[in-house]
Amino acid sequence: MVLYFTCDLVSPPYTMYMGADKHENEELIRWGWPEDVWFHVDKLSSAHVYLRLRPGETLDDVPTQVIDACAQLVKANSIEGSKQNNVDIVYTMWDNLKKTGDMAVGQVGFHKSKQVRKVHVERRVPQLLKPLEKSKREEFPDLRALREERDARERQDLKAAERERKRAAEEEKKRKAEEKQMKSYDRLFDESKMVSNKDMSGYDSDDFM
Repeated sequence: MVLYFTCDLVSPPYTMYMGADKHENEELIRWGWPEDVWFHVDKLSSAHVYLRLRPGETLDDVPTQVIDACAQLVKANSIEGSKQNNVDIVYTMWDNLKKTGDMAVGQVGFHKSKQVRKVHVERRVPQLLKPLEKSKREEFPDLRALREERDARERQDLKAAERERKRAAEEEKKRKAEEKQMKSYDRLFDESKMVSNKDMSGYDSDDFM
């Protein structure tokens, strides 16, 4: 089971989600999307919360209040963290998560520590958390199928972009060829290089038998 939340602090709203347990977290780690941002309470056990970015968006584009809302949701879903003030929440892009065979269920590391960010949470903020809790819905998605559908759409988009690139390149090639041809015509009919009958010596139009 996956728990989904809607963050409507901004428009259009963002989608957040998390696994119901550590085994579900394993599936989320495996079948996450490149557009997902992973959140966790630093140095404490907690839920793995994901924020799905919009197409073409980067982590730097996410509004601060949305990051804060994710941090509140993670803190609230940590047995230890929910009881404490002044906790840190770490977050990074999904593709920076590293999973090795010797790690426990639900445990992850990072490929690049420098790509891990941190936000400090002093206390519970109801105005950020309550709207998320009200939006909660339970679903049983086929995470693998959803990822494969996402990848298929990306491949189609890449193919379409490549076709458009080739079409634009052909159009540019054609335009340059036509431009070159026009310049050739301009040189051919350059009046400064043309001569009239008067300029032709040794020929008189009245001098004939």
